Amino acid sequence: MTSFEAARLEFGDKMRRIREQGGLDGKDLASRLGWHPSKISKIERGKQTATDSDLIDLLDALAVPDADSEQLRQELRELRLKQLTWRRQLRAGHRDRQRQDLVDEQTATRIRIIELMAVPGPLQTGRYARAVFATQADLLEVPASDIDEATAVRMQRQQVLYDASKTIDILVAEAALAHPPCAPAEMVEQVDRLVSATSLPTVRFGLLPAYRPLPHLLPHGFWIVDDVVSIEKVTGEDRETDPEQVAVYERLADRLWSVALTGDEARAALLAIGRRWAELARHGQ
Repeated sequence: MTSFEAARLEFGDKMRRIREQGGLDGKDLASRLGWHPSKISKIERGKQTATDSDLIDLLDALAVPDADSEQLRQELRELRLKQLTWRRQLRAGHRDRQRQDLVDEQTATRIRIIELMAVPGPLQTGRYARAVFATQADLLEVPASDIDEATAVRMQRQQVLYDASKTIDILVAEAALAHPPCAPAEMVEQVDRLVSATSLPTVRFGLLPAYRPLPHLLPHGFWIVDDVVSIEKVTGEDRETDPEQVAVYERLADRLWSVALTGDEARAALLAIGRRWAELARHGQ
């Protein structure tokens, strides 16, 4: 959790305590303000930053004394400054973010990865990773000067795969191998890396094959690192820490594994995909 996320969670928790002291539940407060109840929930759980007008409305509805109101306004101003700093850090390049992920994964005891449209970082080859960073830098208009360093850190992160003290599940959809960020010859190398992963004794690897019904439609992939769910979006990342919500993702992961290919079946499917990329490479596509 970043310092900004921690500060937003603390601010939300303070707003929750004020509401409870006023004898209101979330639905009552939302009704009084004309808001959807989920907005109250997101602010209090640190999933959404309140705007200045949001806070004014909340303070009025909760009849917060002037002195306390001014303190909360100041805390919100500081929180919004932290948010701007956090966004600037994200736009500064990829290296520092990779270093933070490295720390998170080294200290974790359990990692579950579900990826739909990309090979997950722990199994990427260097050339695949570099291509991913380059496309992200271009779209987000962030510096590309640290791509080599970011790639090196991502490769360093892969040491976690050989740590027998951790439980690691990696489930990749076949679609992730059909829309690559790199050339066919590089995809041959990448698929071969996945074939090797099927034999890693410290990792459970699975492949979600195309044309197979899924137990639930998937709007996005996700990671579960210990008790935190991370959902990567185009412009950032959401983190879910509420135990009930995390449990839903755990349940979804279990159901997806129930239809996955593993072991020899996964290897056979990957080898077939590799042969297709090799054919495309031979034809210069």
